[in-house]
Amino acid sequence: MRGIPSLITDIRKKVFTEVARLAYSGQDYTMAEDLPFVIVPGDQPLHRESIFLERAIAGERVRLAMGLSVRSVQTRSLITEGMDHAAIAQQYYEPPLINIIPYACHACPTNQYRVTESCQNCLAASCQQVCPRDAISFVNGKSRIDSSKCIRCGKCAAACSYHAIIHLERPCQAACGMDAIGMDEHGRATINQEKCVSCGQCLVSCPFGAIVDKGQIYQVVRSIMNGDKVIAIMAPAFVRQFGKDVTVPKLVAGLKKLGFAHVVEVAIGADICAVEEARDFVENVPEHQSFMATSCCPAWHAMVHKLFPAQAKNISMTLTPMVYTARMVKKEEPDAKIVFVGPCAAKKLEAIRENIRSDVDFVLTFEELQGMFEAKEIDFAALEDDPDIRNAGTAAGRGFAVAGGVAQAVVDIIHEQHPDMEIKVANAEGLRDCRKMMTMAKAGKYNGYLLEGMACPGGCIAGAGTMLSLDQAAKAVEFAQKASSKKNPLESEFSGMAEELT
Repeated sequence: MRGIPSLITDIRKKVFTEVARLAYSGQDYTMAEDLPFVIVPGDQPLHRESIFLERAIAGERVRLAMGLSVRSVQTRSLITEGMDHAAIAQQYYEPPLINIIPYACHACPTNQYRVTESCQNCLAASCQQVCPRDAISFVNGKSRIDSSKCIRCGKCAAACSYHAIIHLERPCQAACGMDAIGMDEHGRATINQEKCVSCGQCLVSCPFGAIVDKGQIYQVVRSIMNGDKVIAIMAPAFVRQFGKDVTVPKLVAGLKKLGFAHVVEVAIGADICAVEEARDFVENVPEHQSFMATSCCPAWHAMVHKLFPAQAKNISMTLTPMVYTARMVKKEEPDAKIVFVGPCAAKKLEAIRENIRSDVDFVLTFEELQGMFEAKEIDFAALEDDPDIRNAGTAAGRGFAVAGGVAQAVVDIIHEQHPDMEIKVANAEGLRDCRKMMTMAKAGKYNGYLLEGMACPGGCIAGAGTMLSLDQAAKAVEFAQKASSKKNPLESEFSGMAEELT
């Protein structure tokens, strides 16, 4: 659904915009009680059975955008309940990150085969012939599936010449590579937080907009309004996310209008990361470890630790591009507040991991930043170009945004330093395929390999906080790569900085 404007994307943008507008206004946070009426105006519902339900859902979205949890419907409380803790100029996060608003959930069918009106009552009756459980009969000239007998093998759908039998699966459940989606007693989706790695693929797959991640828009804006020196570090996927005519100099100008002091490319941290992962691989594989896995995707990292704990030691110990970049900025400006802006929901958790000092104060997705632009009514066309984006990355560093890009950067570095060394690579996109790859690695099928795992199919450009289609985003990254004057991370002036940032 990425890149396809819809009522869901409109609602999300309205929520982010109004939360940012409230923060910029300097008004008391109790004014958030009015936001559902701003987000859902009038007296007639647009898409639900009542306007009261629409406003109730909008109220929960406002809470989640401020980092607060969904309220129970069984107790009476204000939208602003608990906001005295969240309405601050500091990072605020109340776990879990990914949430389902129960009364926004459609209770979609789970794993069913249904006969559609396309059934032609054909003489072959292939669907009936191939069914191993005699679950198919013909009633009034149409095929009918007895759900009590059906084992959901799919043979009937495959045999139908008219494709009249369809497979219905809950979209969020189908998108979850961790099998973390279950359901409550009412058939509504639930999330097993013990399994969830916060990749956000369920969020972008839900056609009813019932799944929402928590945000820090309010806290970022309050930090800016408090006079803090707030610096934006932009993930490699940022190019053209805010419109095809929003060039990098225009975007920098827009960010400064929002109150950001400087803008830095995270691609420089990607360059450092690639150099260090190349060194790790050469030094450790296969002498000290059977294979090495890249470290950049936090959801992939969490999946390995949850499901393959014995193999987790094979993940490179190198810091991620976000952390390297934040530490570099803090080294120069220790009093600054760092905001990572990217496509990924899981980065919000990486920023607060207790086992590592990230130096990242806040995390925003591209969608959330767009809400801030809307709140301040930024007209990019009217802005003067500002070329002051600091420390541009190499083409390889920018390529981290696309699946395969991390491994390719590492391989290019190794080939530059060890021309005769053969590097075997395997990569997987989407957590289901990542799990398959790790299962094979556990069985010894990838000994000597460099493994790249990306939780989102297509890489970071398919993250839960992006606004472009996969194809558009891939072309934008390719454009940015071609624009870089330096290709290999070894050419970066920062490539040797890892030790002083660790």
